[in-house]
Amino acid sequence: MLCHDHWLTSARTVNLCPGVGLALDMSGSSKHIDNKRGILMSAASHELCPQRYFDDFTVGERFNNPSRTMTEALFAAFQMASGDNHPVHYDVEYCRAHGMPHMLAHGYQVLIQSAAGAGLFPHMVEASLKAFIEQSSRFVNPVFVGDTLYPSLTVSELIPGRTTGVLVMRSLITNQRQETVLEGEQRYLLRKTPQI
Repeated sequence: MLCHDHWLTSARTVNLCPGVGLALDMSGSSKHIDNKRGILMSAASHELCPQRYFDDFTVGERFNNPSRTMTEALFAAFQMASGDNHPVHYDVEYCRAHGMPHMLAHGYQVLIQSAAGAGLFPHMVEASLKAFIEQSSRFVNPVFVGDTLYPSLTVSELIPGRTTGVLVMRSLITNQRQETVLEGEQRYLLRKTPQI
C-alpha cells in the first residue's frame, strides 16, 4: 500500500497517508498523528507509511519487492560479501564447460531478493516489529546471469498471542519466464495494537 498526499488547506490537520495526519501548532512546528490510535509522533520520524500492528494484517495480503535483473556486477558484489569462490558462480567458461548457459547464482544471492527490507513492509511495522524470527526456503529452479527476478511476500498465517502475534509470510520469487525459482517462508513477531 503506497501512501498518497491529501492536503486539507482549510484545516490545521493535513492528511499525508490514509489514517495519518500532520498537526500544525501555532509555532509552526509539526507532529504526525496516527488518527486510528491517537498516537502523536514526531515529524522527524519521517514515516513512509501508516504504522500497522499484528491485528491490522489479513491472510492473503501481498507485498511485492522491486524486480531485479541479476547482472555480472551483482554476482561479483555477492562473491566479495560472501567469500564464496566456487567457479560455478564466478567463471563463465567453467559453467559453459559444465553445460550451463552462464554463471549460476548462489542460493543466498537469490534468497536475499526476498528480504522484506527491499519493500514497504518494514516501514509499515516500525512501531510493532519485535523480531524477524525464522526463515526457510527451497531453491526450485536455477538463476543465471541475465535473469530478472520478481520477489513477493504473502501473508499466509496469523498466529495470535496475548500481546503479540506471529505473522507468517510465504516468500515466492519468479523469473522473467514466470517460473518459480524460490519458495519459502518468513516469520515475524509483531506487537498487537496498543490498547488506549
